[in-house]
Amino acid sequence: MPEISTPSSSLASPALARGLRHRLRVLLSLNDPRWGRGDDNNADREDKDDPKRQSKPPQDGPPDLDELWRDFNRRLNNLFGRKEGGNGNGPTPLRPGNGRAGSGLGVGVLLAVLVGLWLASGFFIVQEGQTGVILQFGRFKYQATPGINWRLPYPIETHEIVNLSGVRTLEIGRTTQIKDTNLKDSSMLTQDENIVDVRFSVQYNIADPVEYLFYNRTDQRGDEELVTQAAETSVREIVGRNKMDAVLYEGRDAVGRNLGESIQRILSAYKTGIRILSVNVQSVQPPEQVQAAFDDVTKAGQDRERAISEGQAYANDVVPRAKGTAARLGEEAQGYKARVVARAEGDAARFASVQREYAKAPQVTRDRIYLETMQDIYANATKVLVDQNGSGNLLYLPLDKLITQSQAADAARPQQSPGASPQDSGSAQNLPTPSNPSSMSDADSRSREALRNRDRDSR
Repeated sequence: MPEISTPSSSLASPALARGLRHRLRVLLSLNDPRWGRGDDNNADREDKDDPKRQSKPPQDGPPDLDELWRDFNRRLNNLFGRKEGGNGNGPTPLRPGNGRAGSGLGVGVLLAVLVGLWLASGFFIVQEGQTGVILQFGRFKYQATPGINWRLPYPIETHEIVNLSGVRTLEIGRTTQIKDTNLKDSSMLTQDENIVDVRFSVQYNIADPVEYLFYNRTDQRGDEELVTQAAETSVREIVGRNKMDAVLYEGRDAVGRNLGESIQRILSAYKTGIRILSVNVQSVQPPEQVQAAFDDVTKAGQDRERAISEGQAYANDVVPRAKGTAARLGEEAQGYKARVVARAEGDAARFASVQREYAKAPQVTRDRIYLETMQDIYANATKVLVDQNGSGNLLYLPLDKLITQSQAADAARPQQSPGASPQDSGSAQNLPTPSNPSSMSDADSRSREALRNRDRDSR
């Protein structure tokens, strides 16, 4: 049967609420100057009943801790409907109706406040460049994006913040020396059984927050140990596969690239969630005991490279010029060959044609040859023959042209033409030269006289 409210109960509810608010205000009034010193009649009665407290003078200093605790218990009892007796021996219950209602409402408000605080503890903030990993009873559930997020409060769900954008740098290759070998901790063997000291730095960040949280230690020391062990293992493996010259000089860049790939392969195999960004090889050097000898070897190698470069530059300068000269001489020889062959073929063809004409008309052919020969001879002669027994006409002699022609012929004789090849000069030197001009003219006169005699005989 439903309960029917009466006017008396409705009037008692506001009074009960006001009384509860007053009790909460009294309980939580920490700025009360009488906190811990007693502020009601019960405290006065306790002071009168207790002979020890009557003998103590009033104090203006800080309250006593025992008094604070008793005052807190008294206020808490008043809140939940219990009231101490006049002699302070124990609480006496209030009236049944108002006491139970006040205590129930107080417990409800307190529970509501506690539940609200518990739910509010699930709010958290994820900064930019970070991610939040939500765990439900220790198992991964989802990842939270940057901003204000909420999860179920502890112990149902928890969260871990992982920084994804931060780049971490780790130096590999310590300078501490081992007592037994007197070598540095970063020293290692090469393929040809030499010792080198390798130092490098590794830059990395967190790529997979789930693997980073579940497969290794989540503190800074944990991931540093992982990267250090993977880097030391990789560098000893790579240096052990190469010779010392390759590690020190020409293969130094390749060592850095291979080192980054090897470290990443090891970390990925163990699911660490770490990504290697770059590996910078800072120094690769032999031990200090043999550093001077290696410096001399390095200097000698540099001198060798410089000599090779200078020799290559000289070869690049001389060889093209020699090839050009050889090509030019070859072209000139081919031109001389073609010219001589063409001239010989032309002379042979001309002789064959003359021979055919001579067979048809010997006398006419001889006269034509004679006239052409005389024309060629007189064209290059420097003397002019004048027949005075002829007519008395005025004879015009172009002396200026004759002088110019004579000078040009004299200048062309001792000089060789610019296009002439060495073969031309050699062949010209091998040709027989007359001993003097008089003998040459005598030979020409004898040849002409013999030609005239042959003409007369034929007639």
